[in-house]
Amino acid sequence: MEFTEAYKQTGPCCFSPNSRYVAVANDYRLVIRDTFSFQVVQLFSCLDKISYIEWALDSEYILCGLYKKPMIQAWSLTQPEWTCKIDEGPAACVHVQWPKHGSKGVAFNQDGKFAAICTRRDCKDYVNLLSCQSWEIMGSFAVDTLDLADLEWSPDDSSIVVWDSPLEYKVLIYSPDGRCLFKYQAYECGLGVKTVSWSPCGQFLAIGSYDQMLRVLNHLTWKTFAEFLHLSTVRAPCCAAIFKEIDEPLHLDMSELSLDENFMPSNYDASEGYISVRYEVMELPVAFPFQKPPADKPNPKQGVGLLAWSKDSQYICTRNDSMPTAMWIWDMRRLEVAAILVQKEPIRAAVWDPTCTRLLLCTGSSHLYMWTPSGAFCVCNPLPGFSISDLKWNIDGSCLLLKDKDAFCCATVPALPESSDYSSDD
Repeated sequence: MEFTEAYKQTGPCCFSPNSRYVAVANDYRLVIRDTFSFQVVQLFSCLDKISYIEWALDSEYILCGLYKKPMIQAWSLTQPEWTCKIDEGPAACVHVQWPKHGSKGVAFNQDGKFAAICTRRDCKDYVNLLSCQSWEIMGSFAVDTLDLADLEWSPDDSSIVVWDSPLEYKVLIYSPDGRCLFKYQAYECGLGVKTVSWSPCGQFLAIGSYDQMLRVLNHLTWKTFAEFLHLSTVRAPCCAAIFKEIDEPLHLDMSELSLDENFMPSNYDASEGYISVRYEVMELPVAFPFQKPPADKPNPKQGVGLLAWSKDSQYICTRNDSMPTAMWIWDMRRLEVAAILVQKEPIRAAVWDPTCTRLLLCTGSSHLYMWTPSGAFCVCNPLPGFSISDLKWNIDGSCLLLKDKDAFCCATVPALPESSDYSSDD
């Protein structure tokens, strides 16, 4: 892998839809860099600290959410003199959509022509369909939820899934004209749905619950296609490869290299020297670190809190928040666990390569962890003091963005060979 140098950031960073640019928030400034040279191509000054960034689908315009004002500013890359500012102003508003949630409950269909918006009035939840061309309400229908949490379009735009708050296990499938196609409830009298995601092919709907189970529905009958349980101990018989991250110190005398401490590599420890990590394949049985959440605190750290599909919809990765250091990878063709990655630290983020079956994850360390059906391996980020806390791919898979607390860098990941056979070494 090849890494760029580190660049300063204080907020969100995201690639443009055409993968040509990366937008970076740096306090009041919006910095646009070219993804080939990483030179600054545009610099915009906002009226307050940037809290949110979003590109237009054509990569021509970009907006910044300034949540402290509150205000939105938009900019054009080809016409730097053009700008747009949206705020409430002294005249207030003459009409309001009354969205139920501030940061969720709004979903666009695949071509961006329609938006489904969660609303609530008279103690009842509704879904409003908004035309993004005429900005007119095309329809509205009530949904059978006690407290609607969120919604999402299916990949083919034929249906919309909505789910209730964690206090009520309820998942509902609606057609865009408001017909309820299916109602799913796995159990009662317990915390319910935590994560929901359509497969890219649109044939499966994955539901992660607080009971530590992953359930998958098929799009033909909407019945349960598979159920996967995150066990605290995996015993034989099990065909999955279990990879555990371990330290492998390399004792080198740094005094002979005469390097300044400010330029020490990110994997150097003063007491142990270079710290290299690698994966070791474990023998069964294997017990995973388990955290039992306290019963007297809200928002318990349990259940499936992270869920993501591979590009080909064959694999799905999950993290059970009660076992935050374990990443489970399920094979939807064989309906079994394919691999489990056991990390030293809790998993912060995981993303699938948009071009092939390759999973990348980070734990807040200097290392980047990868899995393919052929094996798992670790890569160290050579930038001094850089701890990877978040990951983002650009749309064509040519560049990977890595975020630290106050900096970011990008990396190019080599294409997978046709017959890759990775070992577990660094």
